[in-house]
Amino acid sequence: MALPALFKNLRLPIVAAPMFLVSGVELTLAACKAGVCGTFPALNQRTTEDFEAWLVEIEAQLAAFRLANPLAPCAPYGVNLIVHRSNPRLEADLTICVKHKVPFVITSLGALKDVVEAVHSYGGLVFHDVTTRRHAEKAIEAGVDGLILVTGGAGGHAGTLNPFAFLAEIRTFFDGTILLAGALSSGRDVAAARAMGADLAYMGTRFIATQESGAQPEYKALICDACAEDIVHTPAVSGIPANFMMQSLLQNGFDLEKLFDRAHVDFGKKLTVSDEAKAWKTVWSAGHGVSGIDDVPSVAELVDRLESEYRAVISSLAGELA
Repeated sequence: MALPALFKNLRLPIVAAPMFLVSGVELTLAACKAGVCGTFPALNQRTTEDFEAWLVEIEAQLAAFRLANPLAPCAPYGVNLIVHRSNPRLEADLTICVKHKVPFVITSLGALKDVVEAVHSYGGLVFHDVTTRRHAEKAIEAGVDGLILVTGGAGGHAGTLNPFAFLAEIRTFFDGTILLAGALSSGRDVAAARAMGADLAYMGTRFIATQESGAQPEYKALICDACAEDIVHTPAVSGIPANFMMQSLLQNGFDLEKLFDRAHVDFGKKLTVSDEAKAWKTVWSAGHGVSGIDDVPSVAELVDRLESEYRAVISSLAGELA
């Protein structure tokens, strides 16, 4: 496994995933101050100028926190960039990332060598979302530092591959940093991801149901009430396969029978950032990890719980193997 020095002082090997319309300054800061990596999509701000304002605020608050709490495991933050021709802000937002030397950048929907080189120019790291071996190979060719394996059961734009199989296959030809995403909602899950060979756990859905999350109260409540069977994997919402909660799809007038019928899915639909924003605003995404979520704690409370669960597993395994 390959964990960069940037992540050596984390409280737990966790990255709180950047979630569209959910991850903002409050959630990012809460995660970092709790000792796990906080992230957010640049497109969660309407303009590049507002995106930069968020970076200024995050950097100032983290600097003050580190000064006041020199022994606390304050984690680095990251920014998600949509590397797709549908994103007209990519170049401008990337320029801002370089200006502020964002510690790590998560790229989605495309791996471009120019983006990687720009982030590397100041010593930053680039991790790329992948759902297939082909995507992973392309990202490696672009020079990324790590891969985020978005496996079956993950929230958002998810893949369908089993995490055991996918991680094992990628490890046969990639020795860089691997983040594992897909139904991780407890400290036990984090320990399992590490045991499988992942360097970091990539946790999204669990952080939607926190007090600092930007999700609507109804969204958080639905996650607490949902089970794994309520998650529907479909490209019908925006043209790209993603996981959504069945109840949310029904509330927005989707015909569930048609969602599973490829004849009713527009695979030629042109993806646009504005269409994505409209689609995801009222149709709520989540992963299979909802099955282990039944409350809405603060991020600090959640990380305390995750650490307790994680340490208990490590201690138990160590005792059994002794």
